[in-house]
Amino acid sequence: MYRKYFDMKRPPFSIAPDPRYLYMSEQHREALAHLLYGIRSDGGFVLLTGEVGTGKTTICRRLLDTLTKNIVVAFIILPTLSVAELLAAICDEFGITYPRKPGIKVLVDLINSFLLDLNASRKKAILIIDEAQNLSRDVLEQIRLLTNLETNERKLLQIILIGQPELRDKVAKPELRQLAQRIVARCHIKALSKTDVACYVNHRIAVARRRRARRQELGESSPGHSPEVRGVYEEVPGEVPPDLFSRDALNSLYAYSSGVPRLINLICDRALLGAFVQQKKIVDRSTLVKAAGEVLGDHPSGAGRKWKVAITAAIALCASLGLLYYFSNGFESLRNHGGHEQVMLRPLPKAPPVEKN
Repeated sequence: MYRKYFDMKRPPFSIAPDPRYLYMSEQHREALAHLLYGIRSDGGFVLLTGEVGTGKTTICRRLLDTLTKNIVVAFIILPTLSVAELLAAICDEFGITYPRKPGIKVLVDLINSFLLDLNASRKKAILIIDEAQNLSRDVLEQIRLLTNLETNERKLLQIILIGQPELRDKVAKPELRQLAQRIVARCHIKALSKTDVACYVNHRIAVARRRRARRQELGESSPGHSPEVRGVYEEVPGEVPPDLFSRDALNSLYAYSSGVPRLINLICDRALLGAFVQQKKIVDRSTLVKAAGEVLGDHPSGAGRKWKVAITAAIALCASLGLLYYFSNGFESLRNHGGHEQVMLRPLPKAPPVEKN
């Protein structure tokens, strides 16, 4: 709706994991380098973790863009499966036919035969499982057993597990220690820094506006003449446009999004729409705050009231604690007083007799 107004060729802040928009921060470069290292190694696991919306899947899709035809990939995005269902899903992804209602051994044998044929053709197989923190212990153990498929020279299957931070805790459990010992590379993606948020926003806008595609090699992250990878690159626009977001707006964006790319995309998309409706050429802080309120479900003008409510609640809590402390000490004092001293009760003096006239 606002693309023509801001001279854009495509939506800049879609939440789809489009690798063309991937902003290669230092940690994203490191994550991609770990994935490439895992692909070039002979078997084992690669672990990529991060909070929701930090760009794990987008990095993985960028990786897939770089792979040559010598690599055959199975991408599983529904990890809440049983052992048999997961093996069947792997067969589906690799294009392996199997009988109706097959047993686990039948599926494993079919996968092994397929991998041996690939190896004979000088090809390599990679299994990528997204949202792997949802895998059960039994499924993870079966996946580990798949790495036992090998020839005398090398493992036949490389496995990449992508998931939220809970995945690290899960594979660290004693019952999965054999899997943990086979992890050849680990990388954890954190939220973007304040500086990276501004660069991320401007990068996506620039890519959305560019007329001609241009790719830039990523230097040391590039695997060079690896037979598995064509080359690692990032999209670089020929001309970087003027900033569409003011500095104050970007500061507020970082505060509201905490540097999570998915939230940044949602807020920026709504902010650009708001600027378009108001016929503004730049997203200022007020437009950004309103957009953040709409996305996060908080009324922007209620921010001050929220602080007042919080302060009032804090004062009330302190007062309650003070009263509790006062009365508890008072009762304790009474108990201590009664426990060490005896109180003597004496009769009241008699009133003087009334004289009669």
